[in-house]
Amino acid sequence: MTGSTAAPMNGRKAQAARNDQLILDAARAVFIADPTAPISAVAERANVGISALYRRYPSKEELLRRLCADGLRRYITAAEAMLADEGDPWDAFVRFMRTLVDAGSNSLTQRLADTFTPTDDLYHDAATAQERNERVFARVREAGVVRPDLDVNDIGLILEQLASIRLGNEGRTHELRHRYLALYLEAMRRPADMALPGPAPTWSELGERWNA
Repeated sequence: MTGSTAAPMNGRKAQAARNDQLILDAARAVFIADPTAPISAVAERANVGISALYRRYPSKEELLRRLCADGLRRYITAAEAMLADEGDPWDAFVRFMRTLVDAGSNSLTQRLADTFTPTDDLYHDAATAQERNERVFARVREAGVVRPDLDVNDIGLILEQLASIRLGNEGRTHELRHRYLALYLEAMRRPADMALPGPAPTWSELGERWNA
């Protein structure tokens, strides 16, 4: 009896997990393109009923918070992988940047800024992401592989600019983002023939977008 009842429960849980991932993937694509899009657009892209979506996420704001949290966790995971990489610091940094471009984590969190009310947990995760980001940058700075006038806060805006590239289908967009990432990486690496104009954005300037 126990075995016959366990399988359906596991099956339902597995289906729920699949539906949740479909919803999150769809929401990521929909809201990066247009943060003002209705939640029905997410259900349509995920090919799930609107009632199934609302059972999981009772409001658009709750879904946006989950997406932002997911983006921050992806960023933290990528940074921790880079910090644990004992290979060449520049090669590790390149892998870190490529991972973030593929994940779209930074573009997601910044694209959704000012579209919902952040929770204390989100503020905590954002602070954790920035702390890991500073450690990543300190590693490449200490290794002497990045230009001296590059700042840790430049990284986030570079990733946002790359995420704004959308041309053709998903494959072409992916190709172009990595094309321009390669150009950015060349510009970020030492030696630097020309000084950068103006100062880098400050952490408070970046944070202001969440307080608007």
